[in-house]
Amino acid sequence: MFVTARTLRAALTAACAVVVGLAAGCSSDDPDPAPDAGLIGVTTMRGAFLQAAEIGPTWSAPQQSADPQQLVSFCGGTSAPPQVPPGAELVSASFADEGTKGAQTLHQTALVYPDEAAAQAGQALLRAVADKCQKSVSVPATVTADRNEPAYTETVEVRPLDEGGWSGFVIVRHKLYEAAHPGTADTAVAVLTSRNVVLVDTYAIYRLNNASASPGFENDWQRLVGSVVQRVG
Repeated sequence: MFVTARTLRAALTAACAVVVGLAAGCSSDDPDPAPDAGLIGVTTMRGAFLQAAEIGPTWSAPQQSADPQQLVSFCGGTSAPPQVPPGAELVSASFADEGTKGAQTLHQTALVYPDEAAAQAGQALLRAVADKCQKSVSVPATVTADRNEPAYTETVEVRPLDEGGWSGFVIVRHKLYEAAHPGTADTAVAVLTSRNVVLVDTYAIYRLNNASASPGFENDWQRLVGSVVQRVG
């Protein structure tokens, strides 16, 4: 077999580094203070996030989640996630769809800054991390008390991205497991800025016992991130 259910749940937990933004400590439940003209508030971003029922009938909030102030890994492999750029209020929502043949995850995170200049600086820090990603990494098999993951190779590509008046970049990763344990994981981390907000929208799909990449991956991540930015405008 490829990966046990326990291993898949561990992978989902690692991917769910951005947790549901309604959890305590992620953001305030108070209404936005009157924002300056043209700025985007926390409540606006929270309302723009897709909810589980809107993504699909089998999606739900993840059973386990990690540090609410931590982003997902940009570079893949065993690399640590980037630090959240300072000065922003973070709001997020995460959902997962786990099945017998694989899983999908969606993490929507907004970094809401006091002004546009601060948001641009925050995006620049995240782009600096992306630019340092290796184009390909190979990771040996990992066997621990709660994880049994075969060896894999993961490629990383950074592309410019413009969507609905938001601009930035997307990191596209493709993970291929060794032939003895066929499986793939495709991840897109879109980082887009408009006005005073940096949106980090991460979609991933994991396929078990199948060495082929998901045929709908590109359309799916673009549709998901596009839905959020269109709601904000």
